[in-house]
Amino acid sequence: MSARTASPFGKRGGAVLALAGIVLFVFTLWAAGNQMDQPQQGGAPALRTGGRGFDGYAAFAQFLGKRGYTVDPLQSEAMAGQPGLLVLTPPHDANLQQMERVIALHRANGPVMVILPKWKSSGVVQRVPDGKYKGTVVEQLDAAVPRWLGWHDELAIDLYPLASKSSKGRWAGLGAAGNLPGIEAVQSAQGDGLVPLVTDTETDRVLAGYLDDGDYPALRDAADYDEPESKPYQRTNRFPLVLVFEPDLLNNWGFAKIESGRLAENMVRLTAGRGERRIIMDQMIEGAVAQPPRKGPSLIKQAFTPPFLAATICLILTALVLFWRALHRFGPPLLAARSIAFGKRALIANAAGLIQRARRLHLLGAPYADAARERLARKLALPARLDPAGTETAIDRALLVRAPGSEPFSIIAARLRAARRPADLVSAARQLHALERTLMR
Repeated sequence: MSARTASPFGKRGGAVLALAGIVLFVFTLWAAGNQMDQPQQGGAPALRTGGRGFDGYAAFAQFLGKRGYTVDPLQSEAMAGQPGLLVLTPPHDANLQQMERVIALHRANGPVMVILPKWKSSGVVQRVPDGKYKGTVVEQLDAAVPRWLGWHDELAIDLYPLASKSSKGRWAGLGAAGNLPGIEAVQSAQGDGLVPLVTDTETDRVLAGYLDDGDYPALRDAADYDEPESKPYQRTNRFPLVLVFEPDLLNNWGFAKIESGRLAENMVRLTAGRGERRIIMDQMIEGAVAQPPRKGPSLIKQAFTPPFLAATICLILTALVLFWRALHRFGPPLLAARSIAFGKRALIANAAGLIQRARRLHLLGAPYADAARERLARKLALPARLDPAGTETAIDRALLVRAPGSEPFSIIAARLRAARRPADLVSAARQLHALERTLMR
């Protein structure tokens, strides 16, 4: 009979484990549902969500990568202390204190380019007429000037429509010229200490420029820019700060034209300085006011709503059946029997099975014959000084006296030693066993 062992859990312990499993399952559904709620991003960051919209800068980043620059994302303020050109694309509601810290930290190690926001956009769900989900698109809301009180108040930023559509939003600067993609709202700036880099050819308004707060020979000679060859910076106390007031010069909408690519490369070369091939793109500056999360359907509510309700009911019934079966089992579990039993019979059977599987039966003849010879020598009290041949001869003489006409022991033993087939081995072994019984009576 198999032995029994005590159950590791009682009824109370099993109930506690089942209840804990149910609580953890509900908590998992709740946690997974919260992770599915994605925050709604505002603005037009370079590499964040929305960067591929018309007001994003994914095309700008990819273009720089194709031109041999190394484009890294800015993911922490600590990265602002690394060398290279830092490109910031803050939203309208940017955290000005954070942005100012990042700019001040990086200008001690490299130049900074800030592309000011103009377009306000949001993600909306677009559906086809039959009601099926088609996807998320970016809807243009309006153009607005960023109201950043306390951040370079000496600059006056304005938003104006072009006086005539015949100008087509013509801009020029840094050895390039082209047309803006939209002329209904053009963003520019003016103020003391602002040196123009790109201007509106009709109104001479500054669309992009830099602050004249240091010695920047490459940017100073930008008015006579002809070839894309930058000059090294004369290191003063900080590197230049370039401001792009009209984002349509460098965003995805403006990058549909080849002139924007030429302007972007020339501006990056002049701003970064000679030999600098690293660009750090903004992926950190968030809005000062967090956008409310876009709540998705709760997983717990979905679990009890068709068509998932049927699967939830089946899961609950299965859990109840397993719990009932665990509480009403017939005693503790049985111990498994040993794979190898104790005793001489089991040991002999295992050894025989091993020899048979190894196909070494032909090696058993000689040891069996030698063992029979030694047993008969002890039984007949033969002298120990005899060699094996002499012992077998003495056994043959004793057999001739006790059983005249029997086949001699030496002949049967020789036949057993020479046998190779299993049938020959068994036959010779039986004859040798019968001879032993005859001599030992």
